[in-house]
Amino acid sequence: MADTSETRSAPLGLRLFPRVKAALEDAAKADRRSVASYVEKLIVADLEANGFLDKGAAE
Repeated sequence: MADTSETRSAPLGLRLFPRVKAALEDAAKADRRSVASYVEKLIVADLEANGFLDKGAAE
């Protein structure tokens, strides 16, 4: 079970090609999420799928 007292406090910055950023913004909008929320969703799904993060640990 996830530690519910944990807050999102670790920033992450990255540079993207403008086309990639535009596609990311479109995908986030289609999923009714902010870009940050959408990127977190993608990262968590990949980490869980590859065994780096327990399923549900980031909820």
